[in-house]
Amino acid sequence: MSSLLSAADWPEFRGSAAQGHSDATNLPLTWSPTSHIAWKTAVAGVGWSSPVVIGDRIFLTSALPVGGVEDPKADRSLHAMAFDAATGKPAWDVELFTAVAPRAHRKNSHASPTPIYEDGKLYVHFGHLGTACLDAATGQTVWATQEYAYSPVHGNGSSPVLFEDLLIFSADAEKEPKVIAIDKTTGKQRWAFARESEAKKKFSFCTPLIIDVNGQKQLITPGSGVVNALNPKTGEEIWHCFYDQGYSVVPRPIYAHGMIYLSSGYDKPVLYAIKVDENSKGDVTGTHIAWTIEKAAPHNPSMAVIGDELYFVADNGILTCADAKTGQVHYSERCTGPISASLLVADGKLYLQDEKGLGVVVKPGKTFRILAQNDLGERSLASYAVVGSDLLIRTEGNLYRIRK
Repeated sequence: MSSLLSAADWPEFRGSAAQGHSDATNLPLTWSPTSHIAWKTAVAGVGWSSPVVIGDRIFLTSALPVGGVEDPKADRSLHAMAFDAATGKPAWDVELFTAVAPRAHRKNSHASPTPIYEDGKLYVHFGHLGTACLDAATGQTVWATQEYAYSPVHGNGSSPVLFEDLLIFSADAEKEPKVIAIDKTTGKQRWAFARESEAKKKFSFCTPLIIDVNGQKQLITPGSGVVNALNPKTGEEIWHCFYDQGYSVVPRPIYAHGMIYLSSGYDKPVLYAIKVDENSKGDVTGTHIAWTIEKAAPHNPSMAVIGDELYFVADNGILTCADAKTGQVHYSERCTGPISASLLVADGKLYLQDEKGLGVVVKPGKTFRILAQNDLGERSLASYAVVGSDLLIRTEGNLYRIRK
């Protein structure tokens, strides 16, 4: 395996730019359980981590029942897995941790965070259950730690990010939520940021996003009741913005047009567009919120921007297209069934995958137009990945490579 990323790789949750965009062309428009399937391979255990693609390898995590009998109350063996991208055949499978009768929400799993790849290393994260660094070629463990355990609610979910020599992840626990940075070569803690807000429920599951603001790197990390922007090197806060009682925040934020777009979480999500500039310091709640949308904001799926349009889908399947600069809604239409997976932008199209396995392809633009509906008929909460000119779709029991 090459240690250098190519433009076609998909190294982390939501791709190389971490915002759900792929430069791939000639992607499939239609598929079914019996057509346009390059291969289908069974994936043992339960997991909703999304695929990571590097060269000729695909990586996933999964939680297998100890003893081999599937039972929601069973102890879990936490695994990282690699597959051959050309054939779907397993390349390696390693057990990293064992979790004693862990509990998780019915729409979560014990292997929900997506791995992240860099320079021949695969970093896998199971939230409060453990974190590890592997040799991506062989699966050999470089280091593994369960040092950062915390008391979760509904399990784990936040995927990690990399910055220079740090691996950073959210640890939004029931009590004392924080953001943690560890040394990517040793697994030892380098800094921790204590998140503070007035939200009564402290737990959340949001994957941070690193952005560049006039040459300054910022770690954007939403949690319950607040989004914090941190210096990713030191963990020092740059600015924060409150959104009252929002909790269980899931969608990864996106950044475009000088604004952060995020959803405030349960019980009723509100979509916020927050300006980020050289004046973003301290509490910007009263000064930098550009606009908000309260109708059909997502609880779980991450959003996407295409040009001047912002796209987001509510968990009930209502897709909204709004002006990314002003918040003016162009349309809000039924598109899928219940949905948790994040949006994918690729090949001039918008791809959605709902929880029952229905893949819907939409033409971007201010007018709602469905191009195709493709039903695999299997439960699916993981987000798309792209390999070459093909789609990867993880369902409850399988991984599919979909080809035009």
